[in-house]
This record gives sequence, structure tokens and C-alpha cells, in this order.
Amino acid sequence: MKIIVPMAGRGSRLRPHSITIPKPMLPVAGSPIVEQLVNEIARVVDQSIEEVAYILGDPAFFPPYIEEELTKVAQELGAKASIYRQLEPLGTGHAVMCAADSLSGPVIVAYADTLIRTDLSLDPTVDGMIWVKKVENPKSYGVVKLSEDNNITALVEKPQEFVSDLAVIGIYYFKEGETIKAELEKKMTQARAHGEEFLLNEGILAMMEKGAIFTPGTVKEWMDCGNPKITLQTNTKMLNILEEEGKELIAEDVVTENSQIIPPCYIGPGVVLKNTKVGPHTAIGEGTQIENSVITKSLVQKHSIIQNAQLEGAMIGNYVKYDGTFKFVSIGDYSELSKS
Repeated sequence: MKIIVPMAGRGSRLRPHSITIPKPMLPVAGSPIVEQLVNEIARVVDQSIEEVAYILGDPAFFPPYIEEELTKVAQELGAKASIYRQLEPLGTGHAVMCAADSLSGPVIVAYADTLIRTDLSLDPTVDGMIWVKKVENPKSYGVVKLSEDNNITALVEKPQEFVSDLAVIGIYYFKEGETIKAELEKKMTQARAHGEEFLLNEGILAMMEKGAIFTPGTVKEWMDCGNPKITLQTNTKMLNILEEEGKELIAEDVVTENSQIIPPCYIGPGVVLKNTKVGPHTAIGEGTQIENSVITKSLVQKHSIIQNAQLEGAMIGNYVKYDGTFKFVSIGDYSELSKS
């Protein structure tokens, strides 16, 4: 089994946090989004993972250290890591075809902008599967249309008339990667209007037209990380899930002086808490120091210094210096906020 991870987007809705780090690399509940996604897929599929192929964007925004981190994620699964580049935003189909050399055998394509919990069981009798989640407002999503025997017959983007309430979450299984590769290659030769994107759905629909059978898969949880407030909601959900799963969330070397941690919280290695109350539903990254503060339902990244803070629902980046009593903040990396 191979996992293909398109992640070349810039994550503009998550700014300022995605200005200095690609959105899929943003830690939520203690680990980068893409790492959690790949590990969850590997955990539940009934096949060994042979390769994890990442499609990154411009090297200026995805520097070598990110390649190293992604390679480590694959290697920890006993898999080969492959790095490809999508240098122009030409659509989801184009992104997948940037990894054309890895499109062989059974393949899962998973877009690295959401977190999931699922059993992800694969049906060996079908040509492909598309994972979906029931939503309240299908007009805001791409949805699947199903036949009476529960096969997918169409993919409809943001339907204004009701088609179904099963939204596509961005995870796809192809029994034979060569088949979707061949269909996408044909689509890439077709002329397009200026600015028209080349979509993965085009290849899937072409397979269906030739008789390929696709069925829906379902997830227990589908959590978005589209903007800071939604990411904080996802952080809360993930901390609850990890606590229920019995995961150890507080590093052994955390220093607490006259401080309280209210679970569930993730507290990374080397964190120092002085005269501080943290939690619930708060994640604190490695090496951060917090003093004389109360922080709840928040996400603070690595190596920041927080003093005299009363924060709820805050999102703070890496290497931030914060001294103040503002309640809600969303501060990117290397920022400094002080009243002195």
C-alpha cells in the first residue's frame, strides 16, 4: 500500500500561522496535522505501508528541514519516503500527477488539511473508495451521489439542489494506481481555459464511465483546520480523543512551580510552568515557558515565552514573546507583544 499526500497549498485562511510554516506541518494536540493523518491511515489499513509520497510546493516555502521531518514520519512506519513538487497551483489532479511515478498498486490519496478517526476498512472487490461524512449543509461541500446498491454514481461540487448530505473529505482509495494515473494522463492532454484547474474528480469520473465501481467509506470524526478558530475546535476534539485512547500527553520533564494542569492537555518536552494554570483543552509546544498566567482552550507552539496572560481560545505561534492581559489572540511565529 502507498499513501500519496498532496500538501502544496499555502493555507492562506490559517494566516498568520501559515506564513512561516505550511498548514499540514502545524502541530495540533502535539503533532503536525500531516503526521497524525498518515499515522491514522497506517494504523487502520490491513496492509503494510510500502511508501509515503508527499507533494510539496515551492522549495522556498517547503525547505529541506520539512522534507527531513516528513521522511522521518514515513521511516517510522517502515516505509520509503518520496518527495515531489507541485510548483504551480493547477488543481488536485495535477497535484496527484506530480507523484505519477508512485501511482502503482493499491494507493490511498489523502489531502493533508484535515484530521480523522476512522476504521478505514478497504473493500477488495471494488475499484476504489471515497471517504465521506454526513454534513448539515451539503451546499458548502463536494458530495457523492449514490445508487440504490450504495455505489457512487456522481461527484457534485457544492450542489444548490439536494444530491446527498455525504461530503467528500479528501481521502480516496484506488485498487490499482495505474488506472487513475492513465485516466489523469488523458485528461491532462485536453485543452483548458485560462485558470481552469485540472481535478482529481475528472479521472475518477472517467473511471466510472468505463464501469469502475466506487463505494463510500465513512469516518467517525472529520476535523478541519481551515482557520484559527476552527483549528482550536479541532485541537479540543483531538485532545479529548487522545485522552480517551489512553495516550500520554504530558512530557516527563515538564517543570511545574506552583502551577496546575487541568486535563486534557498536551504539554511538550522542556515546558516550564510557573504560577500558572493551564487547561483544559490546551496544547503547549516544546520548550515554551509560561509564568503568572491562566491559559485555557488554547494552542501555543514551541519555544515561546508567555507572561501575565489571561487567555481563552488563543492561538500563538513559535518563538513568540507575549506579555499582557489580552483575552483572545492569534499571533504568528517570532511575534512580540508587550506593554513595556
